[in-house]
Amino acid sequence: MPKTILQGSWSHRCRSALTLWSTTIDVLARRIIAKPLVRGWSVPFEIATLFYRKQFNHAFRLPTIAEGRAYFDSLYTIAEPDLPVQMQASTSPEPRGDWFIPDRPNSSKTILYFHGGGYAFYPIVSRHFIRLLAYKLQIAIFAVDYRLTPEHPHPAQQEDALDAYRYLLGRGIPAQDIVLAGDSAGGHLVLMSLVSLRQAGLPQPSLALALSPWTDIGRRGASQFGHDRYDMVQGYQTLQYGQWLKGNGPWSDDRLSPIAQDLRHLAPIYIQAGGKEILVDMIRDFAREAHKQGANIRLDVWPDMTHEFHAYGSTLPQSEQAMTALRTAIHWTAGGVFEPAEETELNGLDCAYGKVQPENIKPV
Repeated sequence: MPKTILQGSWSHRCRSALTLWSTTIDVLARRIIAKPLVRGWSVPFEIATLFYRKQFNHAFRLPTIAEGRAYFDSLYTIAEPDLPVQMQASTSPEPRGDWFIPDRPNSSKTILYFHGGGYAFYPIVSRHFIRLLAYKLQIAIFAVDYRLTPEHPHPAQQEDALDAYRYLLGRGIPAQDIVLAGDSAGGHLVLMSLVSLRQAGLPQPSLALALSPWTDIGRRGASQFGHDRYDMVQGYQTLQYGQWLKGNGPWSDDRLSPIAQDLRHLAPIYIQAGGKEILVDMIRDFAREAHKQGANIRLDVWPDMTHEFHAYGSTLPQSEQAMTALRTAIHWTAGGVFEPAEETELNGLDCAYGKVQPENIKPV
């Protein structure tokens, strides 16, 4: 049973509660006289999508990023609370982060996880999503609490990611037992880290999992602004995140965008995305570019889903399908078979995962 939590200052709590209430009324009223924003969306999913969009928009309008973070954390919903997963904060000299350890892990793999939030936010709800991921996959996860922008622009996040990878290697975890994973900006960090690992002469992990990854920090694809009406993240926010990431450094958009990198000789990459999210066009472009360069890559797109739909857990069938596919991908690295996920738009490519024809659309 999902659980909604209010916290923080009373002004933030009251505004967030009023936003949730007004969004609920708007959605229910529209359902009476019209139709869902997207065919197949449940009422709770539509409410959540529009609510979090409003929350992000207001957070961006506040005077400081610190206040924006506090406001966004003032109301959030946990899809599956009270999961049997232990959360343990790291201690010095370990990298800053948290271990998420399920009660009965059934894999020798360890996931090194990079959270989303445009590199500027690390919402409380993200930590609950990582807990959910550890439970669904039954794998220990170390989630890096990397330095945030705009206070710490590039290369701070990349440095923190590589330090965490070296830390796992130093603990005696071989590279073939490490899986890199991340969502949104964390997916960006996953893809950029593969390149950085190769440049640093470090071994590649067994697999990279990128959920709704940000693959170009500039402008790319019609969906970046064309899907604003569907998604919780908005196109203008991605451009601001990109400016914060660059800071005052000499970095071009291409220098900090996965799609513009040399993608040869990297670990296998499995990407999941929603067909209604603003990043879907740049994600598809990245998959095609990586395949063109010879990368071992697969992309699955759930046609009617939004950015980071994975976080809904058992309350959303598509989220459960995605989690099953993630488990299958990890099993594949141990010698299993990675069959196409059901009921997705399969943008899989001719790679070690198997042949799947691009743009083979299966409606949900």
